[in-house]
Amino acid sequence: MIPLFGLSLIFSIALCVHVVRSGQAMYWLLIILMFQPLGGIVYLLAIVAPEFMGGTRAQQMKAAARQALDPQREYREASRDAEDAPTVTNLSRLAAAATSLGKHEEAERIYAQALQGHYADDPALMLARANSLIELGRAAEALPLLEALGEQGVKSRTPQTALALGRAQAALGRTEEADVSLRWAAAHLPGFEGMARYAVFLGQTGRKAEAREALAELDKRLSKTHPRFRKEAKGWREMAAAAAG
Repeated sequence: MIPLFGLSLIFSIALCVHVVRSGQAMYWLLIILMFQPLGGIVYLLAIVAPEFMGGTRAQQMKAAARQALDPQREYREASRDAEDAPTVTNLSRLAAAATSLGKHEEAERIYAQALQGHYADDPALMLARANSLIELGRAAEALPLLEALGEQGVKSRTPQTALALGRAQAALGRTEEADVSLRWAAAHLPGFEGMARYAVFLGQTGRKAEAREALAELDKRLSKTHPRFRKEAKGWREMAAAAAG
């Protein structure tokens, strides 16, 4: 036991030295020392290994590990940057970080602040604010934004816009219009959200058989999905399955 403990301690101390010398966040010291040797292994995989591996995938692994250990980090950093320089870029980043944490009211307020002057008709900001309004149950406010977005031209008529438009229309009881928008989004939107939300819409409007057909199509696509994306995909699949009954 003693030799193993000694090795673990040496391993942890070496990683702590790396933390300090490489300028990593100081919370890594606590993780390494308090959760020996697991904390050190996590640091090794999240920080040290990507430094040797290099490349985009390594950076993605590093970012994912940091997000898992400190989900508030991006929000804190974005808040600081937006306070120091409230540019549209920094405000957008902060709003996106707030959205990822479920802070939709804050995100909507920030997007509304960013939609000023030269950026008053910015498609990305308009869509993001509309989505925040939908999440807040304020579809009546989101719909004019989405309709105005659709009038900007073909480039603004994206599957993401159609999905948001369909959700707003459904929330306001405009069932036929919502069906058109959501069906188109399900057919053209990459990933599983469009298919899942259309299945939910079908289930909620009493079209259970069609909802089950949509679920079957989703399952077919899921079986061909790379394992790396299946966790997120299964979340959408569960949503669709609950609606299909």
